[in-house]
Amino acid sequence: MIDSVLLKTLKAKKNLLAFSAGVDSSALLFLLLEHHIPFDIALVNYGTRESSQAEEAHAKKLALQHGFRCFTVRAPQFESRFEEQARGFRYAFFEDLIQENGYDTLLTAHQLNDQLEWLLMRLSKGAGLSELLGLEAVSQKEDYQLIRPLLEVSKEELLEYLEKNNYPYFIDESNQEVKYERNYFRKHFSDPLISRYKEGIRRSFKYLKFDQKRLERQFELLHREKELHIIKLHLPEAKVQAADSILKSLGYLMSGAQREELERSGSLVIGGKWAVEVQNDLLYIAPYRTVDMPKAFKEKCRVAKIPAKIRPYLFEAEIDPASIISNL
Repeated sequence: MIDSVLLKTLKAKKNLLAFSAGVDSSALLFLLLEHHIPFDIALVNYGTRESSQAEEAHAKKLALQHGFRCFTVRAPQFESRFEEQARGFRYAFFEDLIQENGYDTLLTAHQLNDQLEWLLMRLSKGAGLSELLGLEAVSQKEDYQLIRPLLEVSKEELLEYLEKNNYPYFIDESNQEVKYERNYFRKHFSDPLISRYKEGIRRSFKYLKFDQKRLERQFELLHREKELHIIKLHLPEAKVQAADSILKSLGYLMSGAQREELERSGSLVIGGKWAVEVQNDLLYIAPYRTVDMPKAFKEKCRVAKIPAKIRPYLFEAEIDPASIISNL
């Protein structure tokens, strides 16, 4: 089920598995054990279901049985935007563990159904190719790699694997609550489509990702320093695709309206968070800041031809404009 090249890579890494005790992460856990991949697990207990405590106890029992470490944390009660806040809390927990324990990777159990679910959700809102293919097998973060080994495997195949080997798992009954948009798309669209057209969908994702790589050759990252990114555009029309790709790596997804605005403009602020500037064949992306800057620093930026919206972040982050010139 897991690509042999990826398995070889994981054997040489210190891995942390995001574990929930559900079908997907349970299947990934036992696959890692079967292939003798070293890993520890991390579980967030949201306390929202009757089985939450049993799932945490199960994770700790597995750790004792198989000799890996199990990290758990109890999430606070989120008053609103549960999915968004839960995800933020979850990844903050994982990244703290990665920093504290020196993990090379974070493994998640996203699978083929999740890929299609994501694509359909973004498709309904207006999205480009980078957004539609938001789930990648390997994503490079600042201090670790986010790896999804099961993207080509359907949930049905994972369930069959668990049942065949009599491996334990829990069913998350909240996944049936269609009040959550993700669950609505899962129940009504992605799961039925995968059930009927699994092989064709699997091939289509391979072709789409090949096309995405080809499109990404139209631009290249020239310089990265902290959260400043400078991209060389080999074709002027590649600016939206390039911005899509970089912002996605930074955890921000552009809306259809934002993409259209970028098509028309070479200088804008995305979502109040990111400054995006196009200057000749260079695309600059940095956190949007508004700070007072000394006259001498402004002059350095002018000499280095740094776009206006990018300058405040350089000042705040103590990035020397002159050092940027030498890297371009």
